[in-house]
Amino acid sequence: MPLSTLDPNEPYQLEYQPVVADLKKCLVSGVGSNLHSLYIYGSVAQKCAKPNQSNIDVIVITHRPVDENWSTIFNTIKWRFQKEFPFITEVSLKKALAHEVASLESLFSWGFMLKHLSVCIHGEDLSECFGEYVPSWEIAKYWNMDIEEWLTLYRQRIVTTENKEALVKVQQAIAKKLLRASYTLVMHKDKQWFDDPQLCGQHFLNYHPDKKVDIERLGILLSGRLIAKRSVVGILDSYGSWLVKQYKKTEFKIG
Repeated sequence: MPLSTLDPNEPYQLEYQPVVADLKKCLVSGVGSNLHSLYIYGSVAQKCAKPNQSNIDVIVITHRPVDENWSTIFNTIKWRFQKEFPFITEVSLKKALAHEVASLESLFSWGFMLKHLSVCIHGEDLSECFGEYVPSWEIAKYWNMDIEEWLTLYRQRIVTTENKEALVKVQQAIAKKLLRASYTLVMHKDKQWFDDPQLCGQHFLNYHPDKKVDIERLGILLSGRLIAKRSVVGILDSYGSWLVKQYKKTEFKIG
């Protein structure tokens, strides 16, 4: 069964409508004729963003490589949003070239992201270059086979971060990553796709009910409560290590 896509005609949440409009205006003006298309992904695209908790994630596709003005454009947008839309926690911009996106090599990377995780807000929609996707190990493998690397990265960030607010954000980020990676481990069996981390955890437990305590602990991290560092590191070392082994085991079986 093909995976669902986001409805580009569904209106954004009321608070975020001027945000998207302003962002589009800034990027169209700043990038100029080099701009191919713009996309929103994440919670804003899914119409479930929460003020003072959610950031806005944008993909900028250009015809040619961006020049030195890119950093100026990005910094201007961040400054403007801090002033005009303080409830946006962060502006995240990804950029890519049109000919690289619309290629066979990008089938499980840009292709999947634009087709199922994003909404085009300007220009030619490159998601139309790709056909329907079905839940598969290939998708799971592309998005999470590097789990061992990012676990090491997040473990280091947990250990070194001292600011409490920043630490909570790191804890939430790793919880989202682990919950989504848990679900994609079983996605080829479940035949669905979920981006919501809590739904990911719930559906994962249908196949690994013995991991209920681990999923509950990740839910606590996701909630925004400050958790002792040693407890967070313990989750990464125990459950994270188990998940790494499961990915390697599944890859060995499926290939």
